[in-house]
Amino acid sequence: MKNNNLKRFLIAGIGLFAATSCTDLVNEETDSIVRAETGGFSPGNASELLISAYKDLGTFTDQANIYALGQHTTAEMIPPTRGVDWGDNGVWRTLDQHTWDATHSWVTNSWNQLNQRIFKCNEIIASNPTPAQKAEAQFLRAFNMFHVMDFWGQVPIREVTDGVDVNPKILTRSEAFDYILKDLTEALPNLAKVGPSAVNPKANKAAANFLIAKMYLNKAVYKSATPEGPYTHAAGDMAQVIAAVDAITADGYSVSDDYFKNFTASATTETILNSDEGSPSNRWFMTLHYDQNPSGWNGFATLADFYDTFETGDIRKGIPAKGDGKEFSGIGYGFLIGQQINDKGQAITDSRSKKPLQFSRDVNLAGTPTEKGIRAIKYHPATAGKYILMRYSEAYLMKAEALLRSGKAADGLALVNSLRAKRAAKPLASLTENALFEEIGRELYWEGGKRTVEVRYGKFTTGTGTLIKDAYTVLFPIPSAAIVSNPNLTQNKGY
Repeated sequence: MKNNNLKRFLIAGIGLFAATSCTDLVNEETDSIVRAETGGFSPGNASELLISAYKDLGTFTDQANIYALGQHTTAEMIPPTRGVDWGDNGVWRTLDQHTWDATHSWVTNSWNQLNQRIFKCNEIIASNPTPAQKAEAQFLRAFNMFHVMDFWGQVPIREVTDGVDVNPKILTRSEAFDYILKDLTEALPNLAKVGPSAVNPKANKAAANFLIAKMYLNKAVYKSATPEGPYTHAAGDMAQVIAAVDAITADGYSVSDDYFKNFTASATTETILNSDEGSPSNRWFMTLHYDQNPSGWNGFATLADFYDTFETGDIRKGIPAKGDGKEFSGIGYGFLIGQQINDKGQAITDSRSKKPLQFSRDVNLAGTPTEKGIRAIKYHPATAGKYILMRYSEAYLMKAEALLRSGKAADGLALVNSLRAKRAAKPLASLTENALFEEIGRELYWEGGKRTVEVRYGKFTTGTGTLIKDAYTVLFPIPSAAIVSNPNLTQNKGY
């Protein structure tokens, strides 16, 4: 790391609310990082900074913050308060109900985390990197900036040479789109071409093309004069989506024949980018009951309305636990519903209620008994691999959507039905926007990006439990501390 006697100060995120239950909050550096400068910016060690930037991807494995904004705000997940568990002064309930404000902890933490990571990438690019290192830093900057643009619609930019008295300039959403796309386009030639692997932890051509496809698929949202829409998807943008996904396919990626294998250490065909930092254990701890093995935090569940979009036989709906005596064999794959068993196949009793541990369809946001709610397991404690940030099936469905929006519904239908055949689901007779929206949900549930999909389809404010249905909630508020620290920021409409 750098050793140039320059001190970083945090302008936002100090003295903010700290949760006390099943989450770990860390004060992060922010977009408003400044330096007590004695001689201007001094380049650091690009290699060491890049290693640190990759470690930062581990923040996406947390069940709070960035993941919570992208998933808990949707109709796929509910964070029930069970007695005093998961109360956390309402941070989870307000996401579910869309009643967050500019002081919400996960909104503030995510802002700080992402903007700090953008600044670190600026440091790498200003530290005499090799062309390959610069390309990787540009990709990582684009990846983090994409989330800021997506969540808040405006992006602060602090240059490494900016002094203490310089407030970061602000990119509009449209300007941020262009900035990100430029980074990706410039980086692409110098990124490594790699095929699918169970561990794919570094920026590569397929990852850049994945983000390019996602950018163009959502371009109508990001370039809209009104963030809430309506959105008009141009045929030229959809052509860019198709070209980017075709480039990923040409690198050797394909839809896996074994759905749950994607989330194991034996994944073979789909992993484009994952985090090599830590394990995805949060994904099973956040949902499993205390009396299961492993013992979970008895937290998040899915809603019956979403569960019912899966037909019987669709492998994505789940595989029952074997309970054959092997460790963790009492845990099934996919959705866990009904009587739960231990590793020996014996029915589990809830140690609190003294009743059989039977996960039920009904679940409330508050005052929820410990056994209520359908749980979900993709990363299984017996087989889990690294946490996936980009998966080929998502790119594949982006192409299907681009075809549908280009007036080529038959071609999109063929892609979707090919995927459904691999998932043991019956073919669709036709492809409509709503049918594709539901298919995206079935394939990618709980993977962290559903909010972006709901916004694009105009469904973000209509989910079960949403109290504030006003269109302005398609953007999160700029954190209050950030507004105070940088007068160039303007609070988003409605907050």
